[in-house]
Amino acid sequence: MYINSTIFVDLKKNLMSLPGEIEIENRPSTEAKALRINLNNFIYGTFAEIGAGQEVARQFFRIGGASGTIAKTISAYDKTFSDNIYGEENDKRYVTESRVDKMLDHEIDLLETRIRKKNPEKMFFTYANTVATIDFAKKFKGHGWMGIRFQTKPQEKYSEITLHIRFHQSEARLQQEVLGIMGVNLIYGAFYKNNEPKKLLKYLYDHIDKDAIEIDTINFKGPLFKDIDNRLMSLQLIKNGMTQAVMFNKEGNNILPAAELYKKNILTIRGSFRPVTKVNIDMYEKSLDAFLKEPLVKKEKNLVIFEITLSNLLSEGEIDEIDFMDRAKLLCSMGHTVMISNFKEYYKLVDYLSRYTQKQLGLCMGVNNLIQVFDEHYYEDLDGGILEAFGKMFHNNLKIYLYPNKGENGKIINSENLKLENRMKEFYKFFKYNGKIIDIQDFEIKYLDIFSRKVLEMIKNKNHDWEKFLPKKIPEIIKKNKMFGFK
Repeated sequence: MYINSTIFVDLKKNLMSLPGEIEIENRPSTEAKALRINLNNFIYGTFAEIGAGQEVARQFFRIGGASGTIAKTISAYDKTFSDNIYGEENDKRYVTESRVDKMLDHEIDLLETRIRKKNPEKMFFTYANTVATIDFAKKFKGHGWMGIRFQTKPQEKYSEITLHIRFHQSEARLQQEVLGIMGVNLIYGAFYKNNEPKKLLKYLYDHIDKDAIEIDTINFKGPLFKDIDNRLMSLQLIKNGMTQAVMFNKEGNNILPAAELYKKNILTIRGSFRPVTKVNIDMYEKSLDAFLKEPLVKKEKNLVIFEITLSNLLSEGEIDEIDFMDRAKLLCSMGHTVMISNFKEYYKLVDYLSRYTQKQLGLCMGVNNLIQVFDEHYYEDLDGGILEAFGKMFHNNLKIYLYPNKGENGKIINSENLKLENRMKEFYKFFKYNGKIIDIQDFEIKYLDIFSRKVLEMIKNKNHDWEKFLPKKIPEIIKKNKMFGFK
């Protein structure tokens, strides 16, 4: 067995410490990570890789000592072979979460049924990926799913990490290389960083340029991660700059934005939802009614998103993760799909949604937010200024559903009488008279005096009147779980 002596020295220097002792600037090389796995006599498993070749398994083979780690590798590249091994996909798509789940199921079952009796002391694992790299036309840069199902003690129940990646490089060779490195980082992290999931997440980018690859969905499952809320891990993806937007469904599970948004009519409501109030729900219900009346919108192809921006979460400095989870749990309890994004400007949000759908888009916002949208200073970082931003924002059949404000002396402010800078007035009229800005008419006027920040103060100050400003059942959830500083 050949083992590179330089790598072995690297291994001794960097890896013989306990997990968690390696500092950021002292992280082991990809080769050292692979070698540490190979030299662990208890780690044993299989690699199943579809699409981009045996890029991850290759890292373990070439470093030496792989015979003690790898029971089998497989690349069922032909679709017929793949279907016979792992079963057919209903939609005939192979780069899916469903596919990687089937691969993990099948390969773990083989390990248990074929070699468990002869290897009772082994910690089994299966690594799987299904990947499409850049196409010949260079129009589609590629994406993929990867996952590992593994044990950290012999015979224990399996834990699992799965994630979705999106390539940003323009050469297949470079994409394959970065896939191989990230696969090693994932396997190494599963065995040696499973007690620190947040660090494990950061270490996935060891020796990888963040601009080369994006992680936009990740899920942790199993006994090792029983205390992990995957919504919090989604937030880490945004905080770490690994992606620009993440989504989770009403069950609180992370979902792939591309799959959820694909060819949908999308209505988005942005807010702090701290906490969600009756005015938030009135905005949602009334804007949805107007959205569904659009001639091109079909209810069965409709998606409503409650969006919270990172800038909103950072409004008081550092992100309070407990506060974030309070908001997320409330929205999920009401059956809503939630997006956390790094899109401070609305045009960036619309541009992102337009990657996945050409259907009708809608934004529900209040008057103050619309005034900000028409503020030129908002777009100083763009060469084309506000014209460039609005070109991106309104090119895909976007409509804004405007919820009114109450001004001085109780006057209702809407799209007809809001005040803009003089130089913006004619620009605004173009969008107003072309039906891009629509007033919500049947709003509840009594809700215009409800503000989340005031409700939050009332909760913290034990003013029991706060309950009447929130939707049904929400006060009980807040009190039961002691959310937002309730005591």
